[in-house]
Amino acid sequence: MGRIAVALIVSSWVIPISFLVNHIVPQPYMDEIFHVPQARQYCAGNFRTWDPMITTPPGLYFFSLAYISSLFPGILFIQPASNFINACSIPVLRSTNAFLAVICSILVYDIIKSLKPSLDDKKATLYTVVLALYPLHWFFTFLYYTDVASLTVVLAMYLMCLKKNYLSSALFGAFAVLVRQTNIIWVLFIACTGVLDLIQATQKRDENRLSDPKEGQVTSTSGVYISSNLKRRKSDNTNDTASHSVRGTSLLSNPDRSSGLFSEIWSILLTSWHLKWELLVSFSPFFALLVAFVAFIVWNGSIVLGAKEAHTVSPHFAQLLYYALVSCCFMAPMHFSTSQAANLARSFLKNRLLSWFLWFLAMIVNFLSVHYFSIAHPYLLADNRHYPFYLWRKIINAHWSTKYLLVPLYVYSWTSILTMLANTQKKVWVLIYFVASAAVLIPTPLIEFRYYTIPFFILVLHSHVTNDRILQ
Repeated sequence: MGRIAVALIVSSWVIPISFLVNHIVPQPYMDEIFHVPQARQYCAGNFRTWDPMITTPPGLYFFSLAYISSLFPGILFIQPASNFINACSIPVLRSTNAFLAVICSILVYDIIKSLKPSLDDKKATLYTVVLALYPLHWFFTFLYYTDVASLTVVLAMYLMCLKKNYLSSALFGAFAVLVRQTNIIWVLFIACTGVLDLIQATQKRDENRLSDPKEGQVTSTSGVYISSNLKRRKSDNTNDTASHSVRGTSLLSNPDRSSGLFSEIWSILLTSWHLKWELLVSFSPFFALLVAFVAFIVWNGSIVLGAKEAHTVSPHFAQLLYYALVSCCFMAPMHFSTSQAANLARSFLKNRLLSWFLWFLAMIVNFLSVHYFSIAHPYLLADNRHYPFYLWRKIINAHWSTKYLLVPLYVYSWTSILTMLANTQKKVWVLIYFVASAAVLIPTPLIEFRYYTIPFFILVLHSHVTNDRILQ
């Protein structure tokens, strides 16, 4: 069991279903009517030609060029083609995502093993295979869309960051933005998690030094090792710097999760200041990428490339609520269960006054979000080929009161998600995840469940991998 097993298992359904889809749907389907012709233009070498209806950058088309080039001799052997563009057929272009889906599953496996090294290969393989069957990811595996490529490159970026290879992580991040520009948010999210990991590693190293003094050293009252033959002036300076570092980072590595959010933020700020040069050097590639992205927005005049009128940034706060409920439905056994309800009830009863206030505030904010910031995009109302079209008509907009009746479910969903994450992650990490998800979803006026794929994968990986009970 391991990477090879994961690749073989995922390939066992990706290959035959790809043939089946191409047999049943031989022509471009939905947005493929834009992506396929554009990719074929690139195959013909027409890099200056661009379809104004395409909103995302050309990263997927560049990857297809590299992928098809590697297969080109084999394609010629199977079916002779007069030139390269004939090799860029619909089945071959779709196979780009089929190939990436297998790579994506291997990345998920490696991330699981990185997050939970004690997890045995069999459980990690099973978990990876189940996640590879996530319906939205599974569906777009067989079509020529940007979703699978986007998820794959973001996961590659995250894995490199977990391995502390920050330059490679930033390079993958650059390609992730080239596939879909909103991935800049996940670049920043992963950079922030890398900073937290570096701070926590520093804290653990300091604590290990404190618990195991070396011979010929004494421990100062502030927890700093001072060699007995050093001058007092030098020891005092070291004493002061390390004292702040140890005190500032102690909250991050302490397994006691009772510390408050503001305490964690303060400890991060203190430690970041003392590690400023190391952080600056390590994460400068991410900063350079952010600067380049800002320059692109200024040059382009918008975050989208084409169809700008239909994809203007809008305050669609209800989108964040839909994401929470959809994610909990896909993870129903974990969120809509008696055990989870009991956990939330116990958490609620620990501090009733504060809990009542937070729940009341959440209900008010959600009601206002639903009332003022529920957007019915023209594409949503006109295209009955998408599930959101029917969900909007039959559920959300079935009656004027329906969207308000769903508010308690939204509140419960986010409460359950944040509580589950807080059981295994630092409060700062949970806050960063929430802000990243909000930054990606709120500006998008169109309700599209495929936009939820990356935040959902990150949610599942960090909700389950660190909790053995879910896998037993």
